[in-house]
Amino acid sequence: MKKMNLIETSQAIQQGNVSLGIELGSTRIKAVLVTDDFETIASGGYVWENKFENGIWTYSLEEVWEGIQRSYAQIAADVQGKYHTTLTKISAIGVSAMMHGYLAFAENGELLVPFRTWRNNITEQAADELTERFQFNIPQRWSIAHLYQAILNQEPHVKDIRFITTLAGYVHWKLSGEKVLGIGDASGVFPVDEETGTYREDFLDTFDQLENVAPYPWHISEILPKVLKAGEYAGTLTPEGAALLDVNGNLQAGSLMAPPEGDAGTGMVCTNSVRKRTGNISVGTSAFSMIVLDQPLEKVYRDIDIVTTPSGAPVAMVHINNCSSDINAWANLFKQFAERLGVDLPADRLYETLFLVAAKADPDAGGLLNYSYLSGENITKMPAGRPLFVRKPDSAFTLANFVQAQLYAAFAPLKIGMDILKNEEGIKTDVLIAQGGLFKTPVIGQQVLANALNTPITVMSTAGEGGAWGMAVLAVYAKSGNGKQSLEDFLDQNVFTHPESMTLSPEPEGVSGYEAFIKRYEAGLPVESMAVKSIG
Repeated sequence: MKKMNLIETSQAIQQGNVSLGIELGSTRIKAVLVTDDFETIASGGYVWENKFENGIWTYSLEEVWEGIQRSYAQIAADVQGKYHTTLTKISAIGVSAMMHGYLAFAENGELLVPFRTWRNNITEQAADELTERFQFNIPQRWSIAHLYQAILNQEPHVKDIRFITTLAGYVHWKLSGEKVLGIGDASGVFPVDEETGTYREDFLDTFDQLENVAPYPWHISEILPKVLKAGEYAGTLTPEGAALLDVNGNLQAGSLMAPPEGDAGTGMVCTNSVRKRTGNISVGTSAFSMIVLDQPLEKVYRDIDIVTTPSGAPVAMVHINNCSSDINAWANLFKQFAERLGVDLPADRLYETLFLVAAKADPDAGGLLNYSYLSGENITKMPAGRPLFVRKPDSAFTLANFVQAQLYAAFAPLKIGMDILKNEEGIKTDVLIAQGGLFKTPVIGQQVLANALNTPITVMSTAGEGGAWGMAVLAVYAKSGNGKQSLEDFLDQNVFTHPESMTLSPEPEGVSGYEAFIKRYEAGLPVESMAVKSIG
């Protein structure tokens, strides 16, 4: 499809032939406006950070709307400045956000307890009991684990619950009035059935019959959002929703709303990894790999989540709570040092300088060891986070090895989880595509990941567009008519017709070096555990 010129783009905006994608990530809210050829014509963003309050990782709903409104205002200003046109009509809108977590509402729409995010490791008892009852892995992050833990804790708000949802589901509800979820996001709320395209009926019945659940005045099916697949009708933007999105009052109601999705789903879309035997890895504050399965797993694994693509195909997901946050903390320390020397380093230059020095590191990072745990980590059974750097007196303590150890540690729990799929289930993928900020500096992070997983890693140019762009693509798909093309064909034939990508294969020396690192890492886990127990 030929790229639009300025006049054609301006006409598309005036006619409302544009779509909006919004994603609420862990460190940034981003919104993008795209034309029907999937070109981003305007974008806006808002930086935010979770807060640890009263033992809970959370975000305030007030800041949710502040971030969305600021992001949209930047888009509207961008459109006015570039195309001399006021943004009044949008044909389709999609909302995505961090998966999992717990938002519980009363009959009147009141939030009953502060938002409990995916980062909380406070539902171990509930997750274990539900996994045992269902014989299906229920991770601590999932909404049903949070709900059941609240029941086990006898929290008074539970009796008043009339609706629970995810962050994406909440925003979509407020914009459209519809209590729905895309199937990918819903699969992190409660287990779904590939055949029926909704929640597992047998598990719903099992949950209702649990001794601790039975006394409550609701059935679980009554308080969960309705499940929709990509492309299905998910409502329209209401006048109240339009006013909530655009505080200047220029946006008209009526935009088609796509089913709201989780960040895992948009990651699959923007890397074109929704077909069976494809896979992708998203790295950021957390990280996760998504392998689209062509057959069920033989066993239940506590470190492997079974979720779905936005079109409902089963996915094996390895999720780690900690990835880039510790790297960011150390980078900020180096930035402060540079400022003391009178050097002002932009973020891109800072990270590029640090990452490039890692090219001179020893393959095993010189014997250095790092645990990047700002919060608990399920795969390594850590209930809380204590960032920890360890070295022996004779370790090769150089800057190159230090940076390499940080990069190695960012992927270590992911490596442990992926090895389960590879070694115990024999799972293979035709392609493994990565996205995320760690790959903005070419080659370095990508090569580390390839060596860590001993698998070729591809980075696509569109992966840098992020989840907001992936959600905008799902919005365009929704308005195109879901009966005409499968999502897989839509992406292949309309979106990724001429993909630009770079693939790096594992290097034998790097693979053996990472294996040496991961052996030290696993051997040193008792030290991290002791830090969690000893340092309050």
